[in-house]
Amino acid sequence: MEKPVPRPNADSAPFWEGCAAHEFRFQRCRDCGKAQFYPRAVCSHCQGRDLEWLVSAGKGAVYSVTTVYRGPSAAFKDVTPYQVALVDMDEGFRFMANVRGGEAEIGTRVRVIYEERGDQTIPQVEIGG
Repeated sequence: MEKPVPRPNADSAPFWEGCAAHEFRFQRCRDCGKAQFYPRAVCSHCQGRDLEWLVSAGKGAVYSVTTVYRGPSAAFKDVTPYQVALVDMDEGFRFMANVRGGEAEIGTRVRVIYEERGDQTIPQVEIGG
């Protein structure tokens, strides 16, 4: 069984194109200056529509982390246990990813890495950064 693969839509396509190029892209609102992730058509802070795409340095700190002992489907059986973390990126947004390369704790510095999965490139994080 294969792990699921995200399918881009009009709002997220630039993000997934960035992942394919090993660039972690995020949006910043030109009206209020706030960063946001996940991609969307309007700013989650001020509802402005003047959004720009920027490339993250790919570094952040773990905000929260959990260990998964029972994967959501049979496709994850071979990789359990694994950690999933909410990561506060240095540019001011938060995202969720699997942790690679060690055990993370709150505050652990991580950097974005990429996993090829089918025809999609998925961001993950590894310890360090």
